[in-house]
Formats: sequence, structure tokens, C-alpha cells
Amino acid sequence: MVRRPLGNHHHGPETHLVTSDTTQTDAVATQTENLRETITGARFVLFDFDGPICRLYAGHAAETVARNLVEWLEQQGMRGLLTPEEREHPDPLVVLHAVDRRRPRSDLVAELEARFTQQELKAVARAWPTEYADAVIRTWTAVGARLAIATNNSPRTAARYLESRGLTECFARHIYGRTQDLHHLKPDPDCLNRALTALGAEPSKALMIGDAPSDLHAARRAGVPFLGYARHEEKEKQLRDAGAEHVVASLETVLRVLRGQT
Repeated sequence: MVRRPLGNHHHGPETHLVTSDTTQTDAVATQTENLRETITGARFVLFDFDGPICRLYAGHAAETVARNLVEWLEQQGMRGLLTPEEREHPDPLVVLHAVDRRRPRSDLVAELEARFTQQELKAVARAWPTEYADAVIRTWTAVGARLAIATNNSPRTAARYLESRGLTECFARHIYGRTQDLHHLKPDPDCLNRALTALGAEPSKALMIGDAPSDLHAARRAGVPFLGYARHEEKEKQLRDAGAEHVVASLETVLRVLRGQT
């Protein structure tokens, strides 16, 4: 019986593994470089508010806010405006959207939006800053980028939070949020377009940072590059499934790029 040399026996699989690892390493390096260029090339940065900057409902549950809005509608005799699913939904924006679809531009919508804004303003006091967000905002400002907020939250809510963190000057009052025209909420690009116009920004020179597919879709419609922020795997899956090319699990990644550490 002819015995093959031991080294030759393993040669094929080893070569395959090296090739595979090299390809994977090259792909990661390319992705990292693309991400670096996306971040450092942004002259204008548009932040979504709840998620990339803070967790607004960390201490004031969104489910409670949604339930309060539904209860108020029931008190007005408007329970029938919502489907059973909408009445149980944990996102208050779903309630707002539903009422706006069925009573567009009505006093009812205006009152409901005002009540929602008051709940958001209450939530500011117990909001949790997103890790590294303050440092990213200050560093991006320091290197010359101009910042704005483009959010489905009330601009009053975002302004109050930024003031509480000493970040108001970084945004120079460029805060574009929810109006009573609720059909303009993201994924409609209205708040992004208002920010771009006010900043005098060419969309391709801007960057939108968001944590939801609606942010990605709004950015695409506005012609703005997108960077996803996903603090857990489910968020990342949602963003990837929607087509996001760049997603970070921590804003530390952005900070390191801005500081030239990666």
C-alpha cells in the first residue's frame, strides 16, 4: 500500500482555508475603509433623535404614552377610529398616524399631537443618553461639520434634551421635527429636506444617522447617504433587511474614525 505524505494529504483544505480567510479579511478591510470615507466625507450630519442621540422613553415607557393617547380618544368617543391592533400597539406614532389617516388636518389630530408632545417633553427628564453620542456630536462639530436633527419627535422635545446636555450650540438650532402635517413624518423626507435647505447642503455631502428603516427610506428619497445605528441585533437585522450598507453597533466606532484612531 502506498502511503501519501502527511503534508500533501492536508494541502488542499489548508489552501482553501487560507484563501477564504484572506478574502474575508479583504472584504472587512474594504468595508472599514468605505465606512471611514462615509464618516470623514460628511460635511453635514443629520441625526435622528430618539435612538442615535438618546433613548427618550428609557424611564417613561412609550407603551404608556400610546395607552394614554388611546384612552383620551376613547373619552372623546373616538374609539372606533382605531383597529384593535392599533389600540394595543406600543408605539404612540402608530396611534397618531392612524387618526391622521382617518381625520386628516382635523382639530382632533391637532389635539392628539399636542398631547403627545407633552408626553415627550415629560420623558426628556428621564431619557438616557446614547453611549458616546455627546462625544461624537462635540467632535464632529470641532472638526468642522455642521449638524442638524431630522426627527419624527417634536422639535421642542429635541431642543429641550439638547439644552439639558449642553449641546444646543452644536446644532445652532437646526432642529427639524414633527409638525401637525403628520403625513410628512419619515419615511417621508420632509424633515431631511428642510434641514438640507436651511444648511445650504448638497445631499451627497450630507450623512443621515438613524436607527430605523424609516430613517433609511427618508434618506434615500432625499438623496442623502445613510449610516445605521443598531444597539441590538434585531435593530441591525431590520436595517440590513431594508438595505442599509453601513451599520454600527456603537457610536464609539464613529468617534474612533473622527479621532483618526481607526
